Amino acid sequence: MNDEGQNAIHKTLIIRFSSVGDVLLSSLLCRVLRNRFPESTIDFVVKSEYADLVRHNPHLNHVVEFPPGAGQGELLRLRRTILASRYDLIIDIHDSLRSRILCLGNNNVVRINKRKLARFLLVRTKQNFYSSLDGSTSIALRYLETVASYGVQDDGQGLEVHVPEDARKKVEELLPDSKASPFIGLCPSARHATKIWLQGRFAETAVELARRASCNIILFGSGDEIDRCSAIEELIRKQESSVSVYNMAGKISLLETAAAMDFCRVVISNDSGLMHLAAARKRPVVAIFGSTVRELGFFPFGTRNTVVENMNVECRPCSHIGRAACPKGHFRCMQDIQSTQVIEAASQLLEVEHEH
Repeated sequence: MNDEGQNAIHKTLIIRFSSVGDVLLSSLLCRVLRNRFPESTIDFVVKSEYADLVRHNPHLNHVVEFPPGAGQGELLRLRRTILASRYDLIIDIHDSLRSRILCLGNNNVVRINKRKLARFLLVRTKQNFYSSLDGSTSIALRYLETVASYGVQDDGQGLEVHVPEDARKKVEELLPDSKASPFIGLCPSARHATKIWLQGRFAETAVELARRASCNIILFGSGDEIDRCSAIEELIRKQESSVSVYNMAGKISLLETAAAMDFCRVVISNDSGLMHLAAARKRPVVAIFGSTVRELGFFPFGTRNTVVENMNVECRPCSHIGRAACPKGHFRCMQDIQSTQVIEAASQLLEVEHEH
């Protein structure tokens, strides 16, 4: 594209309805697009429940919220609004039926290449054709591919999420030990069961790392994950009563969770949205992968990390998003990952942090 075409981009709309990880992975796109077109208007369409993740982003002009439970009528109303706004460029990084409906009538639409064929072949046949079908790079970089012809390039700064001061203050009140002692962060849940490592091993890992690094423990999770986090908290207290455990599950918002992660020397997580939140705060991350694999693109991006996975299970990946239960019944992808492996991975990241 010539300079005249590039300079004609005055109004841009990014569409990414959900979820936590996907919206966070779009933060690189928002930043580099702003750097490329500093005077342009950049708007973002997102579901209301995830709007906080972009609400305070200085690279965006407006956040357009799609209400929870909204139906076809609301979708068509928003489509009319988008048409009337006359965007020079619409970037559809969701690529769903609903996002395509929003784009109807606009000729200036670019879309993410999801590598659907490579993904299908990997999940169904276990054959990896990503290298010959556009590569297996991070989703964050796949988002950038949509605007490569406009001279938009990766700036090497990774992901980001912008935390307001009131969120920081609340976290400091909830974590009185934050200035005296650092923390190990645990994110022991995920939306799908086959992406969740065993409770007892999370507890064993936390106790051993707390002993080695003289750290306290923070448990992160949503309101739906309170029971699991409470069970792990109890296991930790039984094994080591001297370790302070702060169970934040259901008590703090996503942005407050981001603020709390700033106090963590390392975050240990399943393949989940909170894993990407830790990456956006530039925390060292140990990511435990069960039914999913790196090639799908959802690995920690832009921060020091180690992915722990069982490479000897031939049925991985059984899904590109996870399942409610292991289809084979053995769940070896997670059952075979020992706490010693995760402890060692975290210890190495802690050593590197100490050296710096």
